[in-house]
Amino acid sequence: MCRLKTASLLLLFTMAGANAGASEDSLVGHWRLTDDCKDSSGQENHGVNHGVTFTADGAVFDGIDNYIEVPDAPSLAFASADFSVAAWVHTEARLKDVLGDVVSKYDPAARTGLNFSILNYVGATSAQSNHRNVFFGIDGGQATPKWIDCGQPGNNHMIWALTVYDGGLYAGTWEPAEGEAGHVYRHEGNTTWIDCGSPDLSNAVSALGEHDGKLYAGTSFYSGRGSAQPESPNKNPGGSVFRYEGGNRWADCGKIGDVYTVTGLVTFDGQLYATTCDSYGCPTRTEACYRYDGDQKWTFVGNPGGRLGAFLVHNGSLYATVFGKQGFARYEGQTQWTPLGVVPDTTQTYSAVVHEGRICLGTWPTGSIFRFDGPNQFTNLGQLGSAQEVMAMAVYNGKLYGGTLPLGMVYRYDGPAGWTSTGQLDATPDVLYRRVWSMAVYQGKLFAGTLPSGHVYALEAGKCVSDDRALGPGWRHLAAVKADGSLKLYVDGRRVAQTAQFDPADCDLTNRQPLLVGFGKHDHFNGKMRDLRMYRRALSEEELANFCKNSPEGG
Repeated sequence: MCRLKTASLLLLFTMAGANAGASEDSLVGHWRLTDDCKDSSGQENHGVNHGVTFTADGAVFDGIDNYIEVPDAPSLAFASADFSVAAWVHTEARLKDVLGDVVSKYDPAARTGLNFSILNYVGATSAQSNHRNVFFGIDGGQATPKWIDCGQPGNNHMIWALTVYDGGLYAGTWEPAEGEAGHVYRHEGNTTWIDCGSPDLSNAVSALGEHDGKLYAGTSFYSGRGSAQPESPNKNPGGSVFRYEGGNRWADCGKIGDVYTVTGLVTFDGQLYATTCDSYGCPTRTEACYRYDGDQKWTFVGNPGGRLGAFLVHNGSLYATVFGKQGFARYEGQTQWTPLGVVPDTTQTYSAVVHEGRICLGTWPTGSIFRFDGPNQFTNLGQLGSAQEVMAMAVYNGKLYGGTLPLGMVYRYDGPAGWTSTGQLDATPDVLYRRVWSMAVYQGKLFAGTLPSGHVYALEAGKCVSDDRALGPGWRHLAAVKADGSLKLYVDGRRVAQTAQFDPADCDLTNRQPLLVGFGKHDHFNGKMRDLRMYRRALSEEELANFCKNSPEGG
C-alpha cells in the first residue's frame, strides 16, 4: 500500500512538472517593465525603447510619442493557434488624452494581426461614443464583411448619436413629425430597441456621452433643411443637457445658454463640456462652448470663431471643429481658443478622430479626410469615393472608417490603396442626401446610424470582443484569450465578453510587423503598464485569477 501511495505521488509530481514545463514553454514573452523592456521568458524577444520611462511602479507611457517595439520573431507568429495576452495597466480618473493602444501586432495592408486597446472616442460626430471601453480584435484579412440591419429605433429619421454606456448601446434620435420629440433608445439585440424616453419637447437628442459614471444627453431643434429634408413642424427649442436616471427618467441639468442646440458633449480633465451650432430655423446663430459646473449651471468658455461641431481630446488639449473660416481650434482655458488653421478646400469640418496617433478631420464639400500635422498644416488622405461630406469616423480593429453623404456609404482607409467601400447603409429612394452620421464600437462590432431611414447597422471585421462598461481608473489586470475558436476578454480576472465560436483557420494572424507595446493604429498609450505576458496557449480562468492576486501597490 505504501509502495502504491509512493508511486501515485511520483506520478502526480511528474505530471505537475510536465504541466509546469508546458506552461513555461508556452510563454513567448514576459516584459516586467519595471527596470527595462527586456524579455524574461527566455525567448529573447527584447524590446526597443522609444521614450518610455521605467519605474519600480511600472513603465510610464506619456500618450504622446512613447512606445516599445519588439521585433518580429517566429515565436510571436501565432498564425491560427490559441494564444493569450495579459498585462497590468494603470489609468488616471481625470483624462486630458485618449487612452490608446495597449498592444498591437498588425499589418494594415494585409489586414492581419491583433489589436488590444482602450477606446475613448469623441467626435463621431456629435457623441462621445466610447468611454474607457477595453477592446480586443484579430483579423485574418478576410473579404469585406456585410453590414447587418439592426432596425429603426422609434419613428426617427436620423440617428444623431450612438454611445456605449454601462453595458448598453444608446441612440439619440431626430423625430421631426408633429407631436413627436427626440428620444433615447437602448439596443436590446437584433432589431429591438427599448425606449428610454424624451428628455424634453425638442425634436432631437443630438449629443450623448458618459461623464462621471452617468449618461448625459443634449437636445436640439433641427429643422432638417441642412439634410434636404422636409422642415420639421416641431419648433420647440433644445439647448439643454439631461442626466439619465434609469427607465425613461431624465434629470434636467439646465440650458447651456440662449441656444437651440447642443451639438457635442465631452469629458475633459474631469469636467463636462458642450458645444452649440444653431442653424437653419433657429432665431439666433449662436457660436459658443460651455462647461458644466453642477446643478443647472453652465459657464461660457469662449467662441473659437464659428459654429461649433465636434469635440476632440488629444495629448493634453481639448479641440473643437468649426464651421467657417476657422476650421479647427484648441481650447487654452477660461474663454481663450487658438485657431489652428483652415482645412484646404473646406467650409465645414464635421468630425474628428485619432488614428495612428494623429488627428484626422472629416470635411465638406470635398468628402475628404485630412490629417492635422500642426497649425495650418493638413495632409489630404483622400476623398471617400464620390462623397461630398464625411461625418462619423471610428478606428475599429486596426482600420479607420468614415461615413459619408450623399449616398450613405461607409469607407475603410487602406493607406496608399485609398478608400475601400464597405457598403451603402441608407438606400432611401428619391432623396438628395443620405448620411451616416454616428458610429460606436459595441459588443466587438462597429455600429453606424443613418439619415433619413433612421436605421442602425453593425459590422464585424475579423473577430472582436469589447467590454461595454467603462474601465475603472487605477491598476487593472487585462487579458485577451483566444481559445478553441473563441475570443475571451477579462478584466481583473473576470470574463466580461466572449465571441461566438468561429473557425480558427479563418483568422490566420501571420504578419511580419513588430509587436508594439503602448502603440497601434489608434494612439499611444496614456498610462502605466507592467508584467506584460504573451503565451502560445489559452490561459485558464484559474491562472488569470492567480495573476490578479498580485495587484501592484499604490493602485
